[in-house]
Amino acid sequence: MVSFRFPFSFSQPPRATSSFSGFSISAVAVSVTVGAAAAGAAIAASRNPNHPIVEWALSSHRSSLLPWGSITLADSTPESVVEPKTGFSFPASIGDSRRLLGVGLRKKSLLGLKNIDVYAFGVYADCDDVKKLVGDKYANLPASEIRGNKAFMDDLMESDIKMTIRLQIVYGKLNIRSVRNAFQESVGNRLKKFGGSDNNELLQSFTSLFKDEYKIPRNSTIDLTKEPGHVLCVAIEGNHVGSVQSQLLCRSILDLYIGEEPFDKNAREDFLDNAASLAFDN
Repeated sequence: MVSFRFPFSFSQPPRATSSFSGFSISAVAVSVTVGAAAAGAAIAASRNPNHPIVEWALSSHRSSLLPWGSITLADSTPESVVEPKTGFSFPASIGDSRRLLGVGLRKKSLLGLKNIDVYAFGVYADCDDVKKLVGDKYANLPASEIRGNKAFMDDLMESDIKMTIRLQIVYGKLNIRSVRNAFQESVGNRLKKFGGSDNNELLQSFTSLFKDEYKIPRNSTIDLTKEPGHVLCVAIEGNHVGSVQSQLLCRSILDLYIGEEPFDKNAREDFLDNAASLAFDN
């Protein structure tokens, strides 16, 4: 499989063709032609005259097999990243320094018969906050060891790092009541896991923000943002609907997406890889 090494890496599902759906770069065209005896490549970039160079490297080829390698897009930052299973795109950054570190998909079993795609999601973290955490506690470890360190994952969820989980609704028949009920179950289970059983009032303060009058058609967004002081802010279609201050609630929600049993394991792995790599991003 081709590994496209942009500022951050994102998982890509196996495909029979050479097309890719990790980053979506609408104005960049990349064409790779491979000869029968050896690898040859011709790559063109037309996004910006200030960034005309595409650096490429192909690994040693095998006879009868396409010689997959890695391609680096020099000095180029994509504007959006595509969740490959749904085609939904997420901005590569939001705010001043909050950058996308992982994308994934939330599936749900429907009557035990089939899984439906409920929403795609992107996990953002403030780069400066993550760099400080890594620099303060993990500076002597290589990125490969940082990402596999359970303490690192716990620190990401417990520290006062600015983060956002952006949900994009995929299932067109989803309503706000279903979202509220789903969070009642999933967040409720995490609150019990981390804080014991007596957290009904805290759970209610969160789920009550999802009022029946809010509409969430396909493509609409829900932002769950952890602000300084462990304040969880909720926005629907960019409109702030309320906030709750609780470190326990913030950790419980993050655990759904980057914890040990996440909704999408690839999204979690990408997030941890990219968060760890920030230590070496100068």
